[in-house]
Amino acid sequence: MKITITGGTGFVGKALAADLAKKGHEIIVLTRNADRINNNNNCRFIKWLSEGDNPQKIVEGTDIIINLAGESINNGRWTAKQKMKIKNSRMHVTESILKIISQLNKKPTALINASAVGIYGTSNLKTFTEDSKETGNDFLAETVHAWENTAMKADSDFGIRTVLCRFGIILDKYDGALPRMALPYQLFAGGTVGSGDQWVSWVHLKDVIRGIQFCIENERLSGPVNFTAPYPVTMKEFGKTLGSVLHRPHWLPVPEIALKLILGEMSILVLEGQKVLPAKLEENGFTFLFPDLKSALKDIYQ
Repeated sequence: MKITITGGTGFVGKALAADLAKKGHEIIVLTRNADRINNNNNCRFIKWLSEGDNPQKIVEGTDIIINLAGESINNGRWTAKQKMKIKNSRMHVTESILKIISQLNKKPTALINASAVGIYGTSNLKTFTEDSKETGNDFLAETVHAWENTAMKADSDFGIRTVLCRFGIILDKYDGALPRMALPYQLFAGGTVGSGDQWVSWVHLKDVIRGIQFCIENERLSGPVNFTAPYPVTMKEFGKTLGSVLHRPHWLPVPEIALKLILGEMSILVLEGQKVLPAKLEENGFTFLFPDLKSALKDIYQ
């Protein structure tokens, strides 16, 4: 297949593009930094989102578009300016994809669009699946809700099957949240963050890559799809398991007030959470390589 990816030089996109190319697919990566990257194997890097760029001719004939682009939510404090950047980057990229689709003679069969479990809001008591209708009212929930509504125009305007990949916390040794979470333990200073009762809905990067490909191949999947492992854990359990796998103590608590002072509104990422289950993936026959946290962390660190 011919597959076009935005965000293909980022955390998830880089791993996904490499895996798809290895399997023989023709990969087009749309990126602002194409001039700095050499084409390799089945991957071509095409410049876009700058004046004069015209990726439509290259994208023509694409079977699948995968949109993973957007400003990282972990880049600095959530000032008003940064929050606008986080939201606008997602909206701008998705709207640009819709514009490209409108100009293609042959439309792709599916748009696989990144999203996040943050849409559900935070709760220590509720369990969320794709059937959960309520959404949160914090910054993350509102951003994801607007992002998903824009992506779904591919379905309403062009009849393209659209999958919204609601990612949980993606675990990898070198990128994402895990290296930051592991560092205190590696320094023998790890412990419970905040109350420890907040839920962590996590997923191994390898299962994310496999899950996206499962969504490409499974034409019955559309709309929101939760990308979380079947067994979420509390932050306290996450810390204890991480300490155990790293052979480090879990003893030095991190007070909630300290994180709020350091991170501001961004502290919601570690102090609050949601218990999210991957109902759609499992109902459609997807099998996780790493359903439980200990097996995932052992694969990453041992």
